[in-house]
Amino acid sequence: MDLDDQARRVLTGNDQGGYTIPAAGLYPYQWNWDSAFAAWGFSTFDVDRAWTEVETLFSAQWENGAVPHIVFHRPDPGYFPGPEVWGTHRTPPTSGISQPPVAATLIRKVYEADPDAGQARLAALYPKLLAWHRWWRTHRCHSGVVAITHPWESGRDNCPGWDIGLANVDASGVGAYTRMDTQHVDPSMRPGKLDYDRYVAIVQFGRECGWDQDEIVARSPFLMADPATTFILIRANRDLAVLARRIGEDPADPEHWADELEAALPEIWNEDLRSYDARDLRSGRFANTLACGAFLAWLAGSRAPGMEERLMGVWNRVRYGIPSSDPSGPGFDARRYWRGPSWPFMNALIAIGLHEAGRMDEYERLRRETAAVITRGGFHEYFDPYDGTPCGGSDFTWTAAIWLAWAGRG
Repeated sequence: MDLDDQARRVLTGNDQGGYTIPAAGLYPYQWNWDSAFAAWGFSTFDVDRAWTEVETLFSAQWENGAVPHIVFHRPDPGYFPGPEVWGTHRTPPTSGISQPPVAATLIRKVYEADPDAGQARLAALYPKLLAWHRWWRTHRCHSGVVAITHPWESGRDNCPGWDIGLANVDASGVGAYTRMDTQHVDPSMRPGKLDYDRYVAIVQFGRECGWDQDEIVARSPFLMADPATTFILIRANRDLAVLARRIGEDPADPEHWADELEAALPEIWNEDLRSYDARDLRSGRFANTLACGAFLAWLAGSRAPGMEERLMGVWNRVRYGIPSSDPSGPGFDARRYWRGPSWPFMNALIAIGLHEAGRMDEYERLRRETAAVITRGGFHEYFDPYDGTPCGGSDFTWTAAIWLAWAGRG
């Protein structure tokens, strides 16, 4: 069986009927940005199923426009923290935070795979996308750029950039709990116990606030400006404006929101690092950590003096894709989740930006390096950027999707 067939088998194997789980056991529910990538993968062989994926995700949208990061469609005692820990009292149950809004960018790709088949479905989905983007602007952009209220909201849970913000979180009262992730994956490849205690403490804080977004932003011990989510939202707003025109809607709001975010980018430019950088909004301090999110500047069409040379220097230290943090920086760990490994889906987002910037040599290099680790190691969650060792979960939905939609297309 060739890799295309294997990738399709991963997607269909993780299909739960209307939504796709990221990986059996490790992630048994529907995850927000995972589903957007799943839709992109499905669009290469089943456009109808691609639309169903995102429609199911948005069926759990909150009245305020938020699209939660997890939708708990059916009970699964093998996952922590489950819906009872989140306490959002939704039907279906959901988490209380969101995730990076890649949906508009990837829905555009699904739509462009077959515009005739997607016209009516895009028209029905567009108001929900617009409401979600408005939620981001209303509840997460008080400082200008995008803020996150939990590391999980960034999708890059234990990125070294969050360390200074997590240091503000008192986890002494979280109580006993049993992690399930380390029963599925080598614990050395997952966030450490102190990190997890702090994650749980932030969830408990949000639940105590009744998930009131204004109160969370005002009082949460963790509030950080996130370059990656900022760049993703700039790009998503631009793509949403394109989609608006396709269905005869007014693109003014998403275009304006993108311009606002772009104008605020100096807030997260760290001149000492010569890169965009996470920033603790409680103290104003930079994280002083160059993470893969900075590479998404290309996705947003953003430039800054000295940035490109700095980013290429980080990439050139490894062999297989963009490391999730600078190998020469503090806290780097080549195989521990977001502290060093290379992620195929992140490589794909960065590659979109490289391609549109006309950096074709770098674009093709990144595609080759990503394809090489998948060919050698299979559809794993992430990979050691030095030697390509497969890490994390196996038979992973978004890695299979990336193979079909991008990495395997050379």
